[in-house]
Amino acid sequence: MKRVLVTGATGFIGSHCLAPLLEREFEVHAVTSQPAMGEKSGVTWHQANLLEVDAIRPLFDQVRPTHLLHLAWYVVPGKVMTSGISFDWVSSSLEMMKAFAEVGGGRLIISGSSYEYDWSYGFCNEVLTPKAANTVYGHCKNALRVLMESYAQTHRMSCAWPRIFFLYGPNEHPDRLVSSVVRSLLRGEEARCSHGNQIRDYLFVQDVADALVATLDSGIEGAINIGAGQPITLREIVSTIGRMIERPELIRLGAIPSRSNDTPLVIADIGRMTNDLGWKPRFSLEDGLRITIEWWRSELARGV
Repeated sequence: MKRVLVTGATGFIGSHCLAPLLEREFEVHAVTSQPAMGEKSGVTWHQANLLEVDAIRPLFDQVRPTHLLHLAWYVVPGKVMTSGISFDWVSSSLEMMKAFAEVGGGRLIISGSSYEYDWSYGFCNEVLTPKAANTVYGHCKNALRVLMESYAQTHRMSCAWPRIFFLYGPNEHPDRLVSSVVRSLLRGEEARCSHGNQIRDYLFVQDVADALVATLDSGIEGAINIGAGQPITLREIVSTIGRMIERPELIRLGAIPSRSNDTPLVIADIGRMTNDLGWKPRFSLEDGLRITIEWWRSELARGV
């Protein structure tokens, strides 16, 4: 029996991982800091604040997972890059690794980030591109990767570190780029953006979740980039949203300044993902945006 414990299970990415895990015949246990929902749609829910060390070992003793998919972290837009809570998550993650090993866990996946890389290189390869973060978030993620790999090696666990690049889709924080533009246009309001010439690597959230689950259910080890591998300007993404909602006149490119240290190009080398993992994205940009627009249309109709 493959029994997985998923942290961050109600979050942007985690909420999209549950169905694919069930499809691969995992027994799925999910953690939330909110009152637990018991068993729902084949998922067993557990309530725990993972930043409280005393809550970790009882959770692992109860579930006794064979697999751990650790996605929980502090990711509030505008605060995530500098927040000291990242240090708390490093500490919590170490305690989870220890608890996982003690119950005989065998396969460990912790989500990494493109922010670990030195973005001045533009094209990010797992081996060749330096890990030279310039944010607290990026430093903490990369430090945890080093600790995870060392701990897994000394405790004979299999582990992988999927580095997630840029993403969008349902359940995203409303202040993120795609969500903020979609919400503004659906409300008939101006969507104020920077110049939009930045080139990035965007992947639909369900594709990201599917890639994470495929990684968990494989034997691949080490860092692996999770991205589209296709360069696209923010201007093109925003313009496509405007065309699909039929309100392009509300888009205001250049209305807000870009960051002074904004890197012009950040793209993932997805060779390991496609060749070693054998996985490729399913959703085109327009397919993903269409689903995202309809999700936000429904949310706004409910008054969210």
